[in-house]
Amino acid sequence: MDAELFPRDRARVAPGAVHVPDWLDPDGQRELLAACRDWARPPAGLRTVRTPGGGTMTARQVCLGWHWYPYAYARTVVDGDHTPVKPFPDWLGDLGRRAAADALGPDGATDAAYDIALINFYDGDARMGMHRDADERSDAPVVSLSLGDTCVFRFGSTETRTRPYTDVELRSGDLFVFGGPSRLAYHGVPRVYAGTAPSGLGLRGRLNVTLRVSGFPAAA
Repeated sequence: MDAELFPRDRARVAPGAVHVPDWLDPDGQRELLAACRDWARPPAGLRTVRTPGGGTMTARQVCLGWHWYPYAYARTVVDGDHTPVKPFPDWLGDLGRRAAADALGPDGATDAAYDIALINFYDGDARMGMHRDADERSDAPVVSLSLGDTCVFRFGSTETRTRPYTDVELRSGDLFVFGGPSRLAYHGVPRVYAGTAPSGLGLRGRLNVTLRVSGFPAAA
Protein backbone atom coordinates (compact mmCIF):
# COMPACT_ATOMS: atom_id res chain seq x y z
CA MET A 1 0.00 0.00 0.00
CA ASP A 2 2.71 2.50 1.00
CA ALA A 3 4.61 1.87 -2.23
CA GLU A 4 1.52 3.00 -4.17
CA LEU A 5 0.67 5.98 -1.95
CA PHE A 6 4.10 7.57 -1.70
CA PRO A 7 6.81 8.23 -4.30
CA ARG A 8 9.78 5.90 -4.29
CA ASP A 9 13.05 7.63 -3.45
CA ARG A 10 16.29 7.25 -5.35
CA ALA A 11 18.76 5.04 -3.51
CA ARG A 12 22.53 4.60 -3.41
CA VAL A 13 22.80 0.81 -3.43
CA ALA A 14 26.61 0.74 -3.34
CA PRO A 15 29.42 3.22 -4.03
CA GLY A 16 28.87 4.30 -7.63
CA ALA A 17 25.58 2.38 -7.95
CA VAL A 18 22.32 4.34 -7.89
CA HIS A 19 18.66 3.40 -8.45
CA VAL A 20 16.42 6.20 -9.76
CA PRO A 21 12.72 5.19 -9.78
CA ASP A 22 10.38 6.44 -12.53
CA TRP A 23 13.19 8.11 -14.48
CA LEU A 24 11.40 7.60 -17.79
CA ASP A 25 7.87 9.01 -17.89
CA PRO A 26 5.09 7.05 -19.68
CA ASP A 27 5.70 8.83 -23.00
CA GLY A 28 9.43 8.15 -22.78
CA GLN A 29 8.75 4.48 -22.03
CA ARG A 30 6.45 4.13 -25.03
CA GLU A 31 8.99 5.80 -27.32
CA LEU A 32 11.80 3.53 -26.13
CA LEU A 33 9.56 0.45 -26.46
CA ALA A 34 8.68 1.39 -30.06
CA ALA A 35 12.39 1.66 -30.86
CA CYS A 36 13.10 -1.71 -29.22
CA ARG A 37 10.42 -3.35 -31.36
CA ASP A 38 12.08 -1.98 -34.50
CA TRP A 39 15.51 -3.17 -33.37
CA ALA A 40 14.16 -6.65 -32.57
CA ARG A 41 13.18 -7.30 -36.19
CA PRO A 42 15.57 -9.25 -38.44
CA PRO A 43 18.16 -9.04 -39.78
CA ALA A 44 20.41 -8.88 -36.71
CA GLY A 45 17.25 -9.06 -34.60
CA LEU A 46 16.23 -10.68 -31.34
CA ARG A 47 18.05 -13.96 -30.77
CA THR A 48 18.66 -16.70 -28.23
CA VAL A 49 22.17 -16.51 -26.76
CA ARG A 50 24.07 -19.77 -26.47
CA THR A 51 26.91 -20.16 -23.99
CA PRO A 52 30.24 -21.90 -24.75
CA GLY A 53 29.19 -24.81 -22.54
CA GLY A 54 26.18 -25.56 -24.71
CA GLY A 55 23.52 -23.90 -22.57
CA THR A 56 21.18 -21.08 -23.53
CA MET A 57 20.25 -17.85 -21.82
CA THR A 58 16.54 -17.65 -21.04
CA ALA A 59 16.43 -13.92 -21.77
CA ARG A 60 16.60 -13.20 -25.51
CA GLN A 61 18.79 -10.38 -26.77
CA VAL A 62 19.42 -7.88 -29.56
CA CYS A 63 22.51 -5.64 -29.77
CA LEU A 64 23.25 -2.21 -31.21
CA GLY A 65 26.63 -0.75 -32.15
CA TRP A 66 28.65 -3.81 -31.21
CA HIS A 67 27.32 -7.37 -31.11
CA TRP A 68 27.97 -9.15 -27.82
CA TYR A 69 28.35 -12.92 -27.66
CA PRO A 70 29.87 -14.95 -24.81
CA TYR A 71 32.36 -13.44 -24.10
CA ALA A 72 33.45 -10.92 -26.72
CA TYR A 73 32.21 -8.31 -29.19
CA ALA A 74 31.99 -8.33 -32.98
CA ARG A 75 30.61 -6.13 -35.75
CA THR A 76 28.42 -8.94 -37.10
CA VAL A 77 26.01 -11.38 -35.47
CA VAL A 78 28.59 -14.15 -35.38
CA ASP A 79 26.37 -16.46 -33.32
CA GLY A 80 23.21 -15.78 -35.34
CA ASP A 81 22.42 -14.72 -38.89
CA HIS A 82 25.94 -13.27 -39.51
CA THR A 83 24.55 -9.93 -40.67
CA PRO A 84 26.03 -6.58 -39.55
CA VAL A 85 24.98 -5.44 -36.11
CA LYS A 86 22.38 -2.66 -36.11
CA PRO A 87 23.80 0.88 -35.68
CA PHE A 88 23.79 2.62 -32.32
CA PRO A 89 21.72 5.83 -32.65
CA ASP A 90 23.08 9.16 -31.43
CA TRP A 91 19.92 9.91 -29.45
CA LEU A 92 20.41 6.74 -27.40
CA GLY A 93 23.93 7.84 -26.52
CA ASP A 94 22.60 11.22 -25.43
CA LEU A 95 20.06 9.42 -23.25
CA GLY A 96 22.82 7.34 -21.68
CA ARG A 97 25.00 10.33 -20.82
CA ARG A 98 22.03 12.20 -19.39
CA ALA A 99 21.05 9.18 -17.30
CA ALA A 100 24.56 8.71 -15.92
CA ALA A 101 24.86 12.39 -15.03
CA ASP A 102 21.45 12.41 -13.35
CA ALA A 103 22.19 9.31 -11.28
CA LEU A 104 25.83 9.90 -10.36
CA GLY A 105 26.27 13.67 -10.60
CA PRO A 106 29.18 15.46 -12.28
CA ASP A 107 31.84 13.45 -10.46
CA GLY A 108 30.52 10.08 -11.59
CA ALA A 109 29.23 10.88 -15.06
CA THR A 110 31.19 10.46 -18.28
CA ASP A 111 31.88 12.44 -21.44
CA ALA A 112 32.67 9.23 -23.31
CA ALA A 113 30.37 8.25 -26.15
CA TYR A 114 28.03 5.37 -25.40
CA ASP A 115 28.24 3.01 -28.37
CA ILE A 116 26.80 -0.34 -27.21
CA ALA A 117 23.25 -1.32 -26.32
CA LEU A 118 22.34 -4.79 -25.09
CA ILE A 119 18.57 -5.19 -25.02
CA ASN A 120 17.31 -8.22 -23.12
CA PHE A 121 13.73 -9.48 -23.31
CA TYR A 122 12.45 -11.49 -20.34
CA ASP A 123 9.38 -13.60 -21.07
CA GLY A 124 7.75 -16.30 -18.94
CA ASP A 125 10.35 -17.80 -16.62
CA ALA A 126 13.37 -15.95 -18.03
CA ARG A 127 16.12 -15.08 -15.57
CA MET A 128 19.69 -13.79 -15.64
CA GLY A 129 22.42 -15.34 -13.51
CA MET A 130 24.99 -13.34 -11.59
CA HIS A 131 27.61 -11.95 -13.96
CA ARG A 132 29.89 -8.96 -14.54
CA ASP A 133 29.90 -6.61 -17.54
CA ALA A 134 33.60 -7.10 -18.10
CA ASP A 135 34.06 -7.44 -21.86
CA GLU A 136 34.44 -3.70 -22.54
CA ARG A 137 37.70 -1.73 -22.41
CA SER A 138 36.08 1.36 -20.90
CA ASP A 139 35.27 1.86 -17.23
CA ALA A 140 32.47 4.35 -17.99
CA PRO A 141 29.26 3.75 -16.02
CA VAL A 142 26.75 1.17 -17.21
CA VAL A 143 23.25 2.59 -17.71
CA SER A 144 20.26 0.24 -17.33
CA LEU A 145 16.66 1.15 -18.18
CA SER A 146 13.67 -1.09 -17.43
CA LEU A 147 10.43 -1.41 -19.40
CA GLY A 148 7.42 -3.62 -18.71
CA ASP A 149 7.19 -6.17 -15.92
CA THR A 150 8.73 -5.52 -12.52
CA CYS A 151 11.79 -7.59 -11.63
CA VAL A 152 14.11 -8.32 -8.73
CA PHE A 153 17.52 -6.94 -9.64
CA ARG A 154 20.28 -8.46 -7.51
CA PHE A 155 23.37 -6.28 -7.10
CA GLY A 156 26.44 -7.74 -5.45
CA SER A 157 30.13 -7.05 -5.02
CA THR A 158 33.10 -7.10 -7.37
CA GLU A 159 34.63 -10.14 -5.65
CA THR A 160 32.00 -12.88 -5.67
CA ARG A 161 28.74 -14.04 -7.27
CA THR A 162 27.37 -14.90 -3.84
CA ARG A 163 26.50 -12.81 -0.80
CA PRO A 164 26.64 -10.04 0.14
CA TYR A 165 24.17 -8.58 -2.34
CA THR A 166 21.21 -6.21 -2.37
CA ASP A 167 17.89 -6.98 -4.06
CA VAL A 168 16.28 -3.97 -5.74
CA GLU A 169 12.78 -3.90 -7.25
CA LEU A 170 12.98 -2.40 -10.73
CA ARG A 171 9.74 -1.25 -12.30
CA SER A 172 8.94 0.08 -15.75
CA GLY A 173 10.67 3.41 -16.26
CA ASP A 174 13.29 2.84 -13.56
CA LEU A 175 16.95 3.70 -14.08
CA PHE A 176 19.90 1.90 -12.53
CA VAL A 177 23.45 3.15 -13.08
CA PHE A 178 26.65 1.56 -11.83
CA GLY A 179 30.18 2.84 -12.29
CA GLY A 180 33.32 3.73 -10.37
CA PRO A 181 34.07 1.13 -7.68
CA SER A 182 30.90 -0.79 -8.64
CA ARG A 183 31.53 -0.89 -12.41
CA LEU A 184 32.52 -4.59 -12.31
CA ALA A 185 30.09 -5.69 -9.62
CA TYR A 186 28.26 -8.97 -10.11
CA HIS A 187 24.54 -8.57 -10.80
CA GLY A 188 21.60 -10.56 -12.09
CA VAL A 189 17.83 -10.95 -12.30
CA PRO A 190 16.55 -13.87 -10.20
CA ARG A 191 12.86 -13.12 -10.67
CA VAL A 192 10.40 -11.32 -12.94
CA TYR A 193 6.85 -10.64 -11.79
CA ALA A 194 4.69 -11.51 -14.79
CA GLY A 195 1.73 -9.28 -15.57
CA THR A 196 2.99 -6.24 -13.65
CA ALA A 197 3.77 -3.98 -16.63
CA PRO A 198 1.82 -0.70 -16.79
CA SER A 199 -1.48 -1.30 -18.56
CA GLY A 200 -0.95 1.61 -20.95
CA LEU A 201 2.48 0.48 -22.13
CA GLY A 202 1.36 -2.41 -24.30
CA LEU A 203 4.12 -4.84 -23.32
CA ARG A 204 3.90 -8.36 -21.92
CA GLY A 205 7.22 -9.26 -20.34
CA ARG A 206 10.24 -7.16 -19.42
CA LEU A 207 12.75 -5.28 -21.55
CA ASN A 208 16.07 -4.17 -20.13
CA VAL A 209 18.05 -1.66 -22.20
CA THR A 210 21.68 -1.64 -21.06
CA LEU A 211 24.00 1.05 -22.44
CA ARG A 212 27.79 0.76 -22.30
CA VAL A 213 30.92 2.48 -23.59
CA SER A 214 33.09 -0.02 -25.45
CA GLY A 215 36.44 1.72 -25.43
CA PHE A 216 37.14 0.00 -28.75
CA PRO A 217 38.74 1.80 -31.73
CA ALA A 218 36.00 3.39 -33.82
CA ALA A 219 37.28 1.90 -37.06
CA ALA A 220 37.65 -1.66 -35.71
